Amino acid sequence: MKKWAISAIVYLLVVVGGYYVYASVADPVTHDKQKETEHIDTTAPGHKEEVTGSHEEDADSHEDEGAHDESGGDHSGESEVHASIQTENGELVIALNDLQGNPVSDLEVNHEKLLHLIVVSSDLKEYQHLHPETNEPGVFNVIHSLKNGEYKAFIDIKPTGKKYVLEPISFLVGEQHDDHSDNALQVDEELVRKVQGHKATLEPSSFRTNEEIELSFDLAGETPEQYLGALGHVVILDEKGEKYIHVHPLAGNDPVFATQFSEAGIYKIWAEFKFSGKVYVFPYVIEIK
Repeated sequence: MKKWAISAIVYLLVVVGGYYVYASVADPVTHDKQKETEHIDTTAPGHKEEVTGSHEEDADSHEDEGAHDESGGDHSGESEVHASIQTENGELVIALNDLQGNPVSDLEVNHEKLLHLIVVSSDLKEYQHLHPETNEPGVFNVIHSLKNGEYKAFIDIKPTGKKYVLEPISFLVGEQHDDHSDNALQVDEELVRKVQGHKATLEPSSFRTNEEIELSFDLAGETPEQYLGALGHVVILDEKGEKYIHVHPLAGNDPVFATQFSEAGIYKIWAEFKFSGKVYVFPYVIEIK
């Protein structure tokens, strides 16, 4: 056989042999890496499991199943929506803008409304639940009946595709008045309220932190009407008017709500129920220990 043919055969054997040596070393490494990716321990600290669907869809499903405790968006991190409020000609005007100053108008309907506005006086004695309407992108208006004084606004919205952190916004109606925020709340000895012929008794299952607490209401035999898609609504603030909780009732035909308090302290509760076409507000002050 000619020398050139023998050289070609030897060269071919060297190339083929080298390939198999490389494959035997490289493939197990690649395969091991693939297995490592597919079998991540989802119980490890800091792991975030990816879930198909949005958090808003999860919240709606949770509401259908039972308790629904809303605090008006995610309270951690920076908000991607800036909300402001001012008074103009007997109206409250709310502006919603993104971080670039553009108006934010893409909002989800939340309990039959695009925006819920909770307004309380600085001493937490006055309370109003309003529903401003919009006629231009990112701007909402509502006529108010607030007396002159200092107030805090809680603008409860669900922007589509944007992170929103709900925080209290202080504003003034009329001229500057004495600040009543130092007026301490007095804890109620009896959780019974009568408002224009209607009676509501609050019966909490517990007054302890870091556990689910059921807020049951005895309405003296009356059955509340549907109000904004629910049997009622409960708004809770701490005594400083900073921590906001909006609670909707558990599934069923009884006015029972469920929530949780992460910190001890004094809280004010406003329960809203609708009778004969009119909404009545029942306020309570409790202490969580």
